[in-house]
Amino acid sequence: MTIAEPQPLESRVAGLHSRLAALPGLVVAYSGGADSAFLLAAAVRALGADRVLAATAVSDSLALSERGPAADFAASLRVSTWTPGTHEMEREGYRANAGDRCYFCKTELFEVFAPEAERRGWPVATGTNADDLAAGFRPGIRAAVEHGALTPLADAGLTKPEVREVSAAWGLPTWDKPAAACLASRIAYGIEVTPTRLARVEQAEGRVRGLLPGVRDLRVRDLGEGAARVELDRPTMGTIDAAAREKVRQAVEGCGFSPVELREFRSGSMNELLADPERYR
Repeated sequence: MTIAEPQPLESRVAGLHSRLAALPGLVVAYSGGADSAFLLAAAVRALGADRVLAATAVSDSLALSERGPAADFAASLRVSTWTPGTHEMEREGYRANAGDRCYFCKTELFEVFAPEAERRGWPVATGTNADDLAAGFRPGIRAAVEHGALTPLADAGLTKPEVREVSAAWGLPTWDKPAAACLASRIAYGIEVTPTRLARVEQAEGRVRGLLPGVRDLRVRDLGEGAARVELDRPTMGTIDAAAREKVRQAVEGCGFSPVELREFRSGSMNELLADPERYR
């Protein structure tokens, strides 16, 4: 049996364009991150701005600092934007914060998006890429599948690095934007998600960024019972001195956390605390 060689990146991007161009229009589940921003730009190239809607769910889970840049990028593409409120906090499964929290969040999102998508006769698409599918532990993707959401980037076989590469070639300012998972991802599984907890995490991260303006990847993890873990990217961890680390600790403690530890950033580190992640796939 001969295994087919993977298509060149240029061919896969062309395939993405063809798939998008065949649609009547598209509602893009748009968070402002690198993946959804690239999908939004690709949809505009294929369909024209008047046949694309950037839909950004607004709730306590979306950091305030993310909203302005997301709106600015959509405006630069001359795309219509829609910012409905979502109420995942009213879903018990979301508040309970078990390993399938993202399933309940995304279910809320797609149910809120559905009436507008149906009114327009357009499908909803997410910025899920090929790496996301390969990662395995993605309860939110299960919700997307159940609601019939399209995954054009994954279908085209585009990985995260490739999304960044093509974004750079297209001159998109989001090409090197750090990953920015929702605020709820900072709260350890099993600890109830509340607006107060989300706001405290956001406040703490804002204070740390003020102290370390060059930091790229930053997470303040709420570990429960007041404890927090500050995760900083490797270059930052390797260059800040003891005095700077102490200032970071004091800043986070000032938001109500104690004790506070510092570690190197690792995407998905909270998933490692799950006893049985397989049950949530």
